[in-house]
Amino acid sequence: MAYALVDLSESIVKASAASAPGSIHQSFGGGKGAAPDIRVSVGDTVQVTIFEAVSGGLFIPKDSGTRPGNFVTLPSQVVERSGSISIPYAGRVPVVGRTLNEIQEDIVSRLSNRAIEPQALVTFVDRASEVAVVGDVNASAKLKVNFEGDRVLDMISRAGGLRYAGHETYVTLQRRGRKATVYFNRLVQEPRENIFVAPGDTVYVYREQRFFTAFGASGLQGRFDFDAEKLYLADGVGKAGGLLDSRADPGQVFLYRMENRRMLEQQGVSLENFPVDQKQIPTIYRVNMRQGQGLFLAQKMEMRDRDVIYVSNADQVELTKFLNLVNDVSSTVSGVSSDALVTRNSIRALGR
Repeated sequence: MAYALVDLSESIVKASAASAPGSIHQSFGGGKGAAPDIRVSVGDTVQVTIFEAVSGGLFIPKDSGTRPGNFVTLPSQVVERSGSISIPYAGRVPVVGRTLNEIQEDIVSRLSNRAIEPQALVTFVDRASEVAVVGDVNASAKLKVNFEGDRVLDMISRAGGLRYAGHETYVTLQRRGRKATVYFNRLVQEPRENIFVAPGDTVYVYREQRFFTAFGASGLQGRFDFDAEKLYLADGVGKAGGLLDSRADPGQVFLYRMENRRMLEQQGVSLENFPVDQKQIPTIYRVNMRQGQGLFLAQKMEMRDRDVIYVSNADQVELTKFLNLVNDVSSTVSGVSSDALVTRNSIRALGR
């Protein structure tokens, strides 16, 4: 299996943090600016008011005199599956998927040759469109979107908030057959990720404890939970028991993960051994913790869920393993002499 081997540097540390996986903004947009235009959906209830410049027109009787506004308000209508509402003298007006302004302009256009300088005002009486918030929240529910617009965090709050700590929680947004997932704390820390919801969305909140795995010449081996919002490589090595003095090579500490291709390309990492359409690249970061620079970098390198730390054995350990093997098979005086010769030659080779 091909992989990219990258020596840890200041620029790599910064770029890796910036390209952390999981984003709903990249999939759906809408993190900045005003709320999106509200569009009419099936089941909404709307009301239409029509104005004319003077009485004696299509809607205002001539003998009624001049009235403030010269308007008539039509009965409220529920938008049916046909997707339209009925307006006298204008016929069936399509409304589903259109904004209120678009509907008003359409009504005016249909009445312009019959009414006296008509104007129309369309308003919502009630909205049937809802957003479902489910999963690890305190009160799963289907919630109506407020007229001023609601963001993802607004909907989670209205559903009673999180059941578990934010650093153990992820949020998935489903919309019209597409979905994207973001780490909850990133949703809080990066305003652009807190996008506006749309009618019909589903917000799924779930708990997933982040963890990493450690192997090699560390004090402990196995799976370790983050137990914190952020964990850095130096913290991970510490949670795994640190580097064993008798076994570890501090100059060969590795971090394994799947990394974003674009980030690696921007950092000048050669990816010629990978298909051009492969977006996630198996990457091994190497850090020399014998040097002060390496220690500082390890304190800045953010770890991600399911990272793997590997601490390699020192060369002396490999030599010891070999000598133990030789000793096990030695059974004669000549064998012992041979062991001494092998030991001497091996130590000389190691010192070169």
